[in-house]
Amino acid sequence: MSLGEQIEVWTRRLNDTIVDRPRRVIVVFLVLTVVFAGGMALVSTDTEATDSFTEGLDEQEALDAVNEEFEDPFEPDGESTQLIHSGSNVLTKEALVRDLRILEEVESRDDLRVASANGPATVIAQRIDPSATTAVEQRRVIQSMSATQVRQTVRELSENPRFTGTLATDFNPTSASASASITVVSHDVPAGFSSSDLQEVQTTIRSIAADQPGDITAFGTGVTNAETANVIGDSLTIVMPVVVLLLLLFLVVAYRDPIDLSLGLLSLLMTVVWTFGFLGFSGIPFNQQMISVPVLLLAVGVDFGIHIINRYREETVAGFEATEAMREANNQLIIAFIIVTVTTVFGFGANAISDLTPIRNMGIASGVGIIFTFLIFGLFLPAAKLEVDKLRERYGVPEFNSAPISSEESTLGKLLTFPAQISKYAPAAFIIVLLVTGGMAAAYGSGVDTSFETEDFLPPEEQPEYVTELPEPFAPSEYTVTETINLLEDRFSTNQDQSVTLYVEGNFEEDHALEALADPNNDAPGALAVGDGGSAQPTSIVTVIQSQADSNPEFGRLVARNDIDSDGIPDRNLALIYDELFASSAGDRAEQYLTPDRRSAQVDYAIDSGASQAESAADSREFADKFRYETTATGQLVVFDAVTDIIFDSAIQGLILAMGLTGVFLIVSYAVLESKPLLGIVNLFPILIAVAFLLGTMRFLDMSLNALTATILSISIGLGIAYSVHATHRFIDEFNAGADAQESMIITLSGTGGALLGSMLTTSLGTGALALAITPVLGDFGLLMAISVVYSFVFTIIALPPAVLLWERYHSMLLRLPRSTLG
Repeated sequence: MSLGEQIEVWTRRLNDTIVDRPRRVIVVFLVLTVVFAGGMALVSTDTEATDSFTEGLDEQEALDAVNEEFEDPFEPDGESTQLIHSGSNVLTKEALVRDLRILEEVESRDDLRVASANGPATVIAQRIDPSATTAVEQRRVIQSMSATQVRQTVRELSENPRFTGTLATDFNPTSASASASITVVSHDVPAGFSSSDLQEVQTTIRSIAADQPGDITAFGTGVTNAETANVIGDSLTIVMPVVVLLLLLFLVVAYRDPIDLSLGLLSLLMTVVWTFGFLGFSGIPFNQQMISVPVLLLAVGVDFGIHIINRYREETVAGFEATEAMREANNQLIIAFIIVTVTTVFGFGANAISDLTPIRNMGIASGVGIIFTFLIFGLFLPAAKLEVDKLRERYGVPEFNSAPISSEESTLGKLLTFPAQISKYAPAAFIIVLLVTGGMAAAYGSGVDTSFETEDFLPPEEQPEYVTELPEPFAPSEYTVTETINLLEDRFSTNQDQSVTLYVEGNFEEDHALEALADPNNDAPGALAVGDGGSAQPTSIVTVIQSQADSNPEFGRLVARNDIDSDGIPDRNLALIYDELFASSAGDRAEQYLTPDRRSAQVDYAIDSGASQAESAADSREFADKFRYETTATGQLVVFDAVTDIIFDSAIQGLILAMGLTGVFLIVSYAVLESKPLLGIVNLFPILIAVAFLLGTMRFLDMSLNALTATILSISIGLGIAYSVHATHRFIDEFNAGADAQESMIITLSGTGGALLGSMLTTSLGTGALALAITPVLGDFGLLMAISVVYSFVFTIIALPPAVLLWERYHSMLLRLPRSTLG
C-alpha cells in the first residue's frame, strides 16, 4: 500500500469515527474545553511596550549599564515618579505652591513611600531655608516670600544645574519664567517591590495631581505600564464586539439557519478558550501583539466552518441523507483541512524563529491556535452538526435555509467563474501578465520602510471622534502618556532621540586616558559631525573637567600642570584630578560621566537632526570602533535601530521560511496523494502574487514593517493559502471524476467559490476591525490583514484558472510522452 493510500485510509477511519460516534467526539471536546478554561485564569499581561523587544541586545545591555553606573541627580536611584507641570510660567509663587501642595499630600501617604523630592519649588525653598526638608515646611517658606523674592531667588539659581535641570529649555532667568518643570519624587521601596506596586503608586500620585488646579500630571514607568494595560483592555473591548458582530452578520448570511449559526459560534468560542488556556498553561504573556491572535483564529475558524457546512449542504441537496452526506463532505474536506492547517501553521508559526520575544511568542500562540482551530472545526463541528440534525429530524424542527451559497447557474456563480471562462483563450498570456505585474509590485515594495518606535504602542495624543464618543462600557480610558512624552520632547533637553551615548570601559586613571576619549572627536562620521570643521560635539568627563577649570582658577592650574601637550586635557595624575573634581561643586555633574571606580565612562554626542535613525546608529557604531578602549554605541536611538534591523530580518526570514515550507509541503502532498506534484506550485502561485501586491501596497500607503506588521508577510502566506488550497482540492476532486481542467475549474469556482467569497468577507472585515484599536500598531496590522485576505481571494479566482490550464497541458504532455517514445 502506497503512502497516499495509507493516508487516505487513516483519514477515512478518522472520518468514520466522527460520523459514527459523534456523541463521544462531542463529550471529549467539551471536557477539553473545561480543562483549557482553567488555564485562562493563569494568563498574565505584559504591559511593558518596548522592553521585551530590546531584551538581550548588546546595545540595550550597554544602556542598562549606563543607567545603573552613572548617577544623575535628577533621576535618583531606585524607583521615581516625575511630576510634570506646564503653563505660561511655572516659576510664579502660586505655581510653586501648587507643586508643594501636591508633594505635601503625597508625602502624607505612607503607602506612596516617598524618600525625597527634587524640583524647582524644593530647590528655591531650601535656598532660603536649608532646614526646610519636608513639603509642608517648604510650602510655608514659599508662601512667606514675596513675588519679587521668588524672582530674585530664581535668578540666583540660574547657574545651579540642580535647579536648571528641572526646567524646560525656554527657561529665562531675566524674567524668571519657564513653560514647564519636572519634580522628581524618589521612592524608598523594599525588596520584592513589583511593577504592579509601582503602577499603583504612580497612578495614585497622578490622581492626586489631577485634583489640584493647573496642568500637572504624574509620569513614570508605572503610569506608562498602566496605560499600556488599558490599551490592551480598551482595544479588546472596542475590537472584539465589532469582530463578533461582523462575524455574526456574515455567518447569518452564510448559514441562514439559527441552529447552524449557534454551532458555528460555539466552535469559535471554544477556539478562543483553548488558545487562551494554552497561553495560561505555557506562561506566554498576553500583550498588544496578541490581540491579533484571537481575531486571526476566528477568521480561520469561520473559513473552516463555512466550508464544512456548505459542502455538507451540497451533498444533502444531491440526495444523501444526513450521515452519508457528512461522511462524503468530510471525506472530501478533511485532507484539504489538514493541508490548510499545516500550511497555515507554517505561515503563522514562521514568526517563532524571530529573535524578538514578542514576535516569537505570537508565532507560537497563533501556530498552536491554528491546530486547535482544525481540531474543533474539523472534528467537533461535523460531529455536533450531525448530532443536531439527527435531533432536529427526530423532533421535527424545520430547516430554515440549507441551500449552498452559490451554484453554477446563479448570478454569483457566473461572476465567480468569469476569470475561468476567459482565461481558457490565452492562459500563458495571463500567467505572464501576472508574473510581470507581481514582479513590479514586489520590486516597488522592496523599498518599504522598517520602524520601531515607542509611539507605535501608545494611543495617539488625540483619539478619533468615534472612539471618544463611545458610550459605557465601551468608552476608552483617559490616556496622558503620549501627550506627556511629546511635552518632554518639545520642552526639555533630555530627549534621547537627539543624541547617542558611547559606553566606554577601561582604566581611566592611566596616563593619556582622557586623550583616548577626545582623540576620535576630530574625525567623526556624518551624523555625529555637527561641530566646527566636521568634528563631534561630545559631553563627557573631559568637558566637565574643562568647564570646571574655566570657572575655578585653582582647579584650572591643577589641570594645566598635568596637561603635557597644552590642549586643555590633562594627561597625567588623573586620579588626583578626579578626586579634586568629585569633591567640588561639579561633583554631581562628573558622576554622570565617570564611575567612582574610574573603570567606566559615558560620552554623550549630539547628532545631526536631519540624519535618519539608521544613519545615526550606523555612524555611532562606526565611531565606537575608533576608540582605544572597549566602546559600545547605545542610547534609545541605537537600541531601537537594532530592533528595527531584527524586525526586518524576521520579516524576510519568516517569509522565506513560510514560503519554502509551504511550497515543499504542497509539492510532497500532491505527489503522495494525487501523483501530481506540480499542483503544489500551482497552488502556491496565486498567494505569491498576492504577497507581492501586498508589499507594494504597504509602500504605496506609506506603512512600514514594524513590531507587528513585520509578521504580515508570513501570516499572509498562512492565511491566504487556505483560499488556494480549498479551490485546488475541489478542482482535483472534479478533475479525477472525469471533467477536464476548464470544466473542473468552473464547477470549483461556482461551488467552493461561494464559500471562499463568504470566508473572504468575514475574514477581511473581521481582521480589518483591528483598525479600530487604540494603538497605531494594531490598526495598521488590521488594515493590512484585510487587504491581504482580499488579495488572496481575488488572485485565487484570477490566477488559479490559467495556472491550472497550463498545468493540464503539461500533465497531458507527460502522459502522452511514454506512448510516443515507445511508438
